[in-house]
Amino acid sequence: MKIIVLGVGRVGKAIVADLAGDPLFEVTAADISPAPGKALPADLPVRFLSADLSDPRQVKSLVADYDLVIDALPSCLGYQTCLAVIESGKSLIDIAFFPEDPWELDGLAKEKGVTAIVDCGVAPGMSNILAGYAHSLLDETHNILIYVGGLPRIREWPFEYKAAFNPLDVIEEYTRPARYVEYGVPVVRPALSDPELIYFPEVGTLEAFNTDGLRTLAETLPVPNMKEKTLRYPGHIEKMAILRDSGFFNKQPIKINGQEISPLDFTARLLFPLWEMKKGDEDFTVMKIIVEGRKGSQHLHYTYSLFDCYDQDSKTTSMARTTGYTATVAARMLAEGLFTTAGIIPPEIIGKDPACVAFMLKGLKERDVVYREKIEEIS
Repeated sequence: MKIIVLGVGRVGKAIVADLAGDPLFEVTAADISPAPGKALPADLPVRFLSADLSDPRQVKSLVADYDLVIDALPSCLGYQTCLAVIESGKSLIDIAFFPEDPWELDGLAKEKGVTAIVDCGVAPGMSNILAGYAHSLLDETHNILIYVGGLPRIREWPFEYKAAFNPLDVIEEYTRPARYVEYGVPVVRPALSDPELIYFPEVGTLEAFNTDGLRTLAETLPVPNMKEKTLRYPGHIEKMAILRDSGFFNKQPIKINGQEISPLDFTARLLFPLWEMKKGDEDFTVMKIIVEGRKGSQHLHYTYSLFDCYDQDSKTTSMARTTGYTATVAARMLAEGLFTTAGIIPPEIIGKDPACVAFMLKGLKERDVVYREKIEEIS
């Protein structure tokens, strides 16, 4: 199968490296980088193409000769890229986390007969798959709660944070309103709201806050209470809230000494060097998915836990591993014909198929990304 990966950032590199070692695929990577040596190791059996992926016309031209596309571009390019790929009649796995409504593309995807798996990372992604799976095992699901975060091993003042993926997408988490479901009613709250402290045995106490990671779960699962929260080291919420509420994350340009500048562009120029993961930096990913409901006369509590660390051997960040390998295992699932439904496919739909869930968990475990399941009966 011929597969092309659009975007060769930190996560894109992990995707390409994993696929390149599989005889099932003939792999091409595309990025705006002018030369493959600046984007990928020279010894990978991968074709590299330099292109402006912000141009949908170039995207359509690039994907024309491929069987499957993986979109690993920033969120600001996600929707237009998905549209271009679907218009080209190509199946797609997307990890871009774009803010637009993916369901707008469902009719076109079905018309073209393509499978477009959106939000196929760690969270959203595996969080949705496992939530959907546990939901399918219950007669009634009452609550779904997801906690997830990617953090540096070493805490450095002042932010105690490193961006393991596109920093602009990190800032989106602090500004995009968080959509939830409470008592069967959709609700919207500001990002960074409803702080709480959660203890994790591997790393200690972290703070959790509202973000817009529930995504399509709010529409696809008939569950009265659903919420997703992002995890950071304690104190991070206040710092980000100060910057946001003071206008530093605003996109609308303001005039300073006769020059127009976007506050977000200014803030990014200052913050991103501080957030950049440098050589020797290590990260971890922690996630907990809690699904509670009734099966017959039993009141059951499903918990799926993940704690993953930077890989020393491959020098791959945990966030790249947990996000990228979800996409690559999903690519293998499509390549083997295990899932063939056309249309926009949110990950929780895959979670309703036990064979697909088993395939995903097995593929991730083979890459040392291990989800632990715990089932308890609550009296």
